Amino acid sequence: MTKRLAEVAKKAGVSEATVSRVLNGRDGVSEATRASVLTALDVLGYERPTKLRGERARLVGLVLPELQNPIFPALAEVVTASLAQRGFTPALCARTIGGVPESDYVEMLLDHQVSGVIFAGGSYALADASHEHYRRLTDRGLPVVLVNAGVDELGFPRVSTDDAVAVEQAYGHLKSLGHERIGMVLGPEGHIPSRRKMAAMIQVAGWGDDAWVERSSFSMEGARVSATKLIERGATGIICASDVLALGAIRAARRLGRSVPADVSVVGFDDSAFMTCTDPPLTTVRQPIETMGQSAVDILVSQIEEAGVLHDELLFEPELVVRGSTGPAPR
Repeated sequence: MTKRLAEVAKKAGVSEATVSRVLNGRDGVSEATRASVLTALDVLGYERPTKLRGERARLVGLVLPELQNPIFPALAEVVTASLAQRGFTPALCARTIGGVPESDYVEMLLDHQVSGVIFAGGSYALADASHEHYRRLTDRGLPVVLVNAGVDELGFPRVSTDDAVAVEQAYGHLKSLGHERIGMVLGPEGHIPSRRKMAAMIQVAGWGDDAWVERSSFSMEGARVSATKLIERGATGIICASDVLALGAIRAARRLGRSVPADVSVVGFDDSAFMTCTDPPLTTVRQPIETMGQSAVDILVSQIEEAGVLHDELLFEPELVVRGSTGPAPR
């Protein structure tokens, strides 16, 4: 017990006597100090006293699919900073292959009495995945915000990049360079943002089928295999659903002895870190991650403070960033 008091006191920046007063429900402690102590208790993984378990901590879960794709650490940086400014402590939960599944993270966050959860790139974006763990959050009345498109029936507020505008920008850029055979490397068929990009391409390009579409896991090697098929079919321009997929497409072109952008032009999506440092620097559609992350926090805090719930999806306009991976169509 003494060790626990010392750890919690150090984490909260208060005396051990103050921690003891909070845990025993005594008077003489401000609400701000009380909240800091309870949050420290949650972050350190200690159980709250029984009489305090019904109260939510000023702790917010941020659940990400991975940290290898630079776009997710970038989002985490924005969200955690914004939460801290609002007096909340972020609890980062990053899934890995063979690691803790999203549903288990949800259970952990519920056990810690979090005030709310922000999800990015989770099972909600896959039409054929299990969504039962999200319904547990709904049953508890827990505030939740999703970043980027998800299945409609969950009913959570969403903060998304406008996929249709992203495709219009990428396709218009390649067309202006004279490309006629333009393909796409997208995520799995059930991936909702990829479905949106596909629907937008059908509109702007007038496609009657998906002959110029290849699907991939969100990995460089998966994208290399998919892009190889498009290039062998004669594609001179490729639009990808992420920067990681775009880098795989560039690798595919090179392994086929083609030059980027002289033979094949490639456009990514995200504008994640280091895309100015690739060879060639990547032309990509930039997601407004800072604005989206701050908006996600604003919406979540509004729910937590019971200032109203926004059930609509907020769409943010992306920006085409032209670099060296695109050029005139080969003659």
